[in-house]
Amino acid sequence: MGANTAIEWTDMTWSPWEGCQKVGPGCDHCYAESMNRWLRHGENWGPGAPRRVYSDAHWEKPVRWNDAAAKAGQYRKVFPSVCDPFDNAAPDGQRERFARLIRETPHLVWMLLTKRIGNAGAMLADMFPQGTPENVWLGATIVNQEEADRDIRKLVDAPASVRFLSMEPLLGPVNLYDWIGPWGSPGELQAPPMIDGIFVGGESGRGARPIHPAWVRSLRDQCHAAGVNFHFKQWGEWAPGNSCAGNDLIERDRRNIRSGFFDYNDHWNAHGPNPFRQTMDRIGKRKAGRELDGQLHDDFPPIIAVNE
Repeated sequence: MGANTAIEWTDMTWSPWEGCQKVGPGCDHCYAESMNRWLRHGENWGPGAPRRVYSDAHWEKPVRWNDAAAKAGQYRKVFPSVCDPFDNAAPDGQRERFARLIRETPHLVWMLLTKRIGNAGAMLADMFPQGTPENVWLGATIVNQEEADRDIRKLVDAPASVRFLSMEPLLGPVNLYDWIGPWGSPGELQAPPMIDGIFVGGESGRGARPIHPAWVRSLRDQCHAAGVNFHFKQWGEWAPGNSCAGNDLIERDRRNIRSGFFDYNDHWNAHGPNPFRQTMDRIGKRKAGRELDGQLHDDFPPIIAVNE
């Protein structure tokens, strides 16, 4: 965990502590849990498990990164990758220490992503009594429509100047109309979107579930219509194939490629529900890549400059 990261939507990874526990379907194949199991024998994961507290040397890294970014006149995005910043089981005093660090590093954009967005409002108020700094981006993980309907309002109500959704692993179609619009008729005054950026991705690693291309295209088109930043991070282990057949998702081995047929009901088709099937090939994250219909989508919310 440090300056170099393979995570496409951040510059660096750094966490104030290590450890968490599963809270929803997006957690089923958590990479951070797997890493903790490999490095720490799983001692920091699960209900009642103690979170790992890091050394002072670990806490000094972001200060050095901030100084280098300020000297270069840049801003660097940092993602806490092996914890949830709004975990109820955070080690005593570490969230307060993290808040002090965020205030001391204005040239670092802290991407605070959580699966516990219901905790974020109150905890941010405790962390920052004078208001959440502008170098905090607050994000909620949303993997399906149920989570969108339940959690996006909590994100919108939380005290942050930049809000984003991490829709990875995307496990179903999601309609964001209520949160990003557009609303009304052409030419009418439009309310601004409540979400500043959407990050979408498929799942990687052992047991990865495929992401249907129609789900991704729908979110791309919704963001384009509303003027919201759209970032497609990855297909994950499964890439779209070239043929259609079958019912349900069926896996088979052929020439070392595992393929399947994916049924999906397109609820936003102009002519009504339109069931169709998409072949997906399990070829690995690197080969699957990040292109959607031949294009990369790398939009980010704009960074708000600090007062010099």
